[in-house]
Amino acid sequence: MNHLDPAELRARNQARLRRGMYLLPSCFTAGNIALGFYSILQTMEAITHDAQSHLDWAAIAIIFAIPFDALDGRIARMTNTESDFGKELDSLADAITFGVAPALLAFIWGFHFLPDSINPQLRQHLVQAGAFICFLFLLSGVSRLARFNISHDPLPRNPGRPGRKYFVGMPIPAAAGLLAATVHFFNAYPVEAWWFAIAWLVLVGLCGFLMVSTWRFWSAKEINLSRRHPFQLPVLLAAIAYVVLRYSGVFLFLWALTYMFSGIWARAAYSWSRRRRTKPSDTELPNPAAETDPLRPS
Repeated sequence: MNHLDPAELRARNQARLRRGMYLLPSCFTAGNIALGFYSILQTMEAITHDAQSHLDWAAIAIIFAIPFDALDGRIARMTNTESDFGKELDSLADAITFGVAPALLAFIWGFHFLPDSINPQLRQHLVQAGAFICFLFLLSGVSRLARFNISHDPLPRNPGRPGRKYFVGMPIPAAAGLLAATVHFFNAYPVEAWWFAIAWLVLVGLCGFLMVSTWRFWSAKEINLSRRHPFQLPVLLAAIAYVVLRYSGVFLFLWALTYMFSGIWARAAYSWSRRRRTKPSDTELPNPAAETDPLRPS
């Protein structure tokens, strides 16, 4: 019988443990995919009967998938179980849950149930435009995922504080969360007013544009779950959880809307400060009285 060296035996045990721990982040990714699939099923069920209830559950499933997406990567880094397979699986999961599911939800909720009582030609144009914009949202989302996968420490066009990491472009979970939170905020009652459908068209298109933009968005990567935190933090988190559950519609909608406008505001503030820095000051302007007149005798 061969006796293994203690150091080699310890290395084999660590390797076996390392392989087993890959299952933990993959479970969160699988939960992400399951919620996205459930959202798609609920949206399809809404076409035939009880649209309001099914659309609301479809939106809630997308919102619940956001913590799963945020935790799988953090857990993989904390447990040192990152892998190329996990990254690719996470991107495919995001394409389903935060790309296909919200695009389908946005189209069915915002355009499919427009009544026949409005102008038929206007209704047809709105439905066609809605299908196209929702497709652009999906295309922008998967393009954002592809750019994120191939980029290494990308810098936004409007850099923020030194040493702080930002997302380049609005992350796809945030864009999908805004659409789902909007549906949930209005109790998932299908859109029937033509003017509201136009506003919804603008919001979905804006989310798609922000995803492929190079503007900075807060990444929250400076929050370290492995460090020590005050013992009052669980109480604060419990209070926040109660507010979210009790006033989920208003709270989630305002939170998602604030995050979207934070990126727009950061871009506008950077452009304004840059123009202010490059604008010549009054002391740098030439003084006509100090210039020499060539016709004036010396």
